[in-house]
Amino acid sequence: MTTRSAFIHELQELNKSLKEMSLMAERAIEKSLEALRNNDAALAAEIIKGDRAVDDMERTIETHCLSLMLRQQPVASDLRHISTALKVVTDLERIGDHAADIAELTLSIDGQEPCDIIEHLPEMADHVTLMLRSAISSFIDRDMKTARETEKMDDIIDALFDRTKEEVIELLKQDGSRSDKAVDLLMVAKYLERIGDHAVNVCEWTEFSVTGAVNDVRIL
Repeated sequence: MTTRSAFIHELQELNKSLKEMSLMAERAIEKSLEALRNNDAALAAEIIKGDRAVDDMERTIETHCLSLMLRQQPVASDLRHISTALKVVTDLERIGDHAADIAELTLSIDGQEPCDIIEHLPEMADHVTLMLRSAISSFIDRDMKTARETEKMDDIIDALFDRTKEEVIELLKQDGSRSDKAVDLLMVAKYLERIGDHAVNVCEWTEFSVTGAVNDVRIL
């Protein structure tokens, strides 16, 4: 195997690791909403514990990236991809943290099924997982078109977050005694909204990886 072929293989392995970490974060989001929906304390605790695996994957990918940069002397386009992978894993780690944050809130919410109270939480979760999946695919494939389409999905997340705030206000009007639960559910929505922001970040890193620019500003 030539030096270049070996390097391409290493890049492919890096992309596989990124996809694996993304899937871990995606599953954590889905499970966190399942735990919330079913008031499942055991599942919530499992998600919180599982966040360590996401953190471990982040460190593994970071080590791989640094090793590639030090050993292989990549050309400019490859260097951009590797350096932005270091940024992408940070966003993925934060997404995993937010899924664990939702799980922690689940442990404090009891009583009526939350997703019956706040209608748009499951819809928000579906959209952010789709955004995450699409954002990582765009990064791995260096697909600017998909990245830009994915960024536009954040408008849907923001609109759902605004509607969720309205639902929380209505809940408080109906029953002020449930203010603690209302605030917790609003925080769940906020964490989902932040996950969407991290997916947008991945799309912006895709732009940099492909063009060396972010928001039309040339960096490298």
